[in-house]
Amino acid sequence: MRSAITVSLVPQAAGGPFVFWNGLADACEQASSLGFDAIEIFPPNADALDLATIRDLLTQHKLAVAAIGTGGGWVVNKWTLTHPDAAVRAAARAFIKSIIDRAAALGAPAILGSMQGRWEGAVSREQALVWLGEALDDLGDHAASLGQIFLYEPLNRYETNLFNRLGDTATWLSGLRTNNLCILADLFHMNLEEADIPAAIRDAGALIGHVHFADSNRRAVGLGHTDIRAAYAALDKIGYRGFLSAEILPLPDAQTAARQTMQSFQNFTR
Repeated sequence: MRSAITVSLVPQAAGGPFVFWNGLADACEQASSLGFDAIEIFPPNADALDLATIRDLLTQHKLAVAAIGTGGGWVVNKWTLTHPDAAVRAAARAFIKSIIDRAAALGAPAILGSMQGRWEGAVSREQALVWLGEALDDLGDHAASLGQIFLYEPLNRYETNLFNRLGDTATWLSGLRTNNLCILADLFHMNLEEADIPAAIRDAGALIGHVHFADSNRRAVGLGHTDIRAAYAALDKIGYRGFLSAEILPLPDAQTAARQTMQSFQNFTR
């Protein structure tokens, strides 16, 4: 498994679970100095991802891009794929496609998290899932055409009421037309929703395409009470060889959180 750490380029997301906040150059320099293999980027939109600049930074610091989030579309514009307004749903899908394009150009998958939305008011769960399924079929195929998977992240109950657990997510995804979707297993969300984190990982198996490496309190691994060793063992058992990416709060500060993450990563992988 490989290590990654997050950087946010979205000022409106201040206070969110991202380690570095002072731009890509700073994030790459710090990630490289601590021995990380990659960065995970949270941009406000695709235009914020200048490919030439990013490639130069990656080459200079010997890093990869682990994944790119699409949540800026929710944070900045409040767009979701299950919004009652068809124009908003269309804008959300176009926004996500533009992120998929930039991510694929950097050899990375894009993530659907908060932009999945929720069902409420006049939108029933059944209707929301129809819209979400149609979008995921389209987005999954679009990513496949560019040689990348597309990552779907089950969130905790406070962030969505669509899918909260890996097993339910895997069952539903298997009924979609596209076969290019993988699950992002976030250990923070799983701590809130799964009865048995290692069992959920084993059951999802090869569908897991990315992991957010976070403790129970959304701080760096080792600063909470999740049995990370058991989760790591389950990932190893299913043959997961992707990234463990620290989408965590920068507490007590970014540098300490990053160092703690790397120390924990090395403890499990040596």
